[in-house]
Parts: sequence; structure tokens; C-alpha cells
Amino acid sequence: MVTVPVVRSELPIDTASLARYLIGKLVVRDLPEGIVSGHIVETEAYVIGDAAGHAYRGMTRRNRSLFLECGHAYVYIAYGSSFMLNVSSEMPGIGAGVLIRALEPLEGIPIMQLNRGVDRLRDLARGPGRLAAALRIDGRLDGLDLCRKGPLWLGHSDREAGEIALSTRIGISRDADRPLRFYLRGNPFVSGPKRLRE
Repeated sequence: MVTVPVVRSELPIDTASLARYLIGKLVVRDLPEGIVSGHIVETEAYVIGDAAGHAYRGMTRRNRSLFLECGHAYVYIAYGSSFMLNVSSEMPGIGAGVLIRALEPLEGIPIMQLNRGVDRLRDLARGPGRLAAALRIDGRLDGLDLCRKGPLWLGHSDREAGEIALSTRIGISRDADRPLRFYLRGNPFVSGPKRLRE
């Protein structure tokens, strides 16, 4: 499959707008065994001044990639075991990001199955930790420019995204009532409870 990277100038310089824009785009991972990719079907925005966001208390060594210009990877480890892929979303020096929550697998499905140790297609990249494991994303990719081809990048899809729905975010306690989660309505690869997938 041939796809082209997203162009940074096309990306909205606004976190919520970027979270919506990324629905239907591709995450592409270049591994020694081959290309692994999937359509983004779910995102969450962590906007400027968001108490649930990692940038809320300012820049640190751990979160500095969130303060890069829009379109860079911020990869961190959650719960001591699961990596999470985020995309920086504002102007340089302003900390905010979009969490990529779920993918619909496209290329390299056998590689994803080996990486995850599961066969069920629906569960390969449904949820941010599973997604990172399926694509073998870890802290070494933190800070990477996602707007050009490399080990990990964002690409355009040749299919229409479908109906994009909005809900509150999942699994947070601060600023939990803000409608900042975007997803493809009815897509079986979206994570979360059924009421947040319809």
C-alpha cells in the first residue's frame, strides 16, 4: 500500500481540532519485519491548561516532547508497563497533545499478532497500551517527527473516515467531564464501554 505522510502545514494548531483531524489518518510503523499500520479510529485531546494533561505543571525532562511544534511523538509509559503514543499539538513551547487511543489494523497484521501475543483482530490495537504493543512503540520513539517517513509516522488514508462522534475522555479523574474524545461511531475497533462507542 502506498501512502504519503501528513504535511505539518495541514495540521490544525489547536489540540481539539487536531484530535478530530487525525480520525481516519494512518499510523505507520516501519519494523525490520515489514510495515505495520492502522487507521486511527479514536483520539483524546489534552488541551492547554488541562488538569488531566501531562503539560499542566509545565515542562519537565519527561514531557518535553509535548512542547515541540505540532506533529511530534510524545511517548510515555503508563502504569509502569504500557507505552502510550501522543502527538504534540500546539506551537513550539506550548504543551498539549493528542492521545492516539485505538487503531483499525491495516498492514502487517501477522506482525501485530506476534507483538501482542493474540490472534483476535479486534483486540490488536483497541486501547492505547495495546496499540503501542502491537506497533512496538516505546520510549525510543519519543520526540520523533511524525510528519516525515521514518520508523513511525502519520499518513493519509485513501478512504473516507466516516461519522466522527464526541464524548468525555476515558480513565481520568481530573477535568473528566470535558468532551474531548473523538471516535468513529460504530467502529468495532474503538475502545471503551459500549455506551462510549455508539
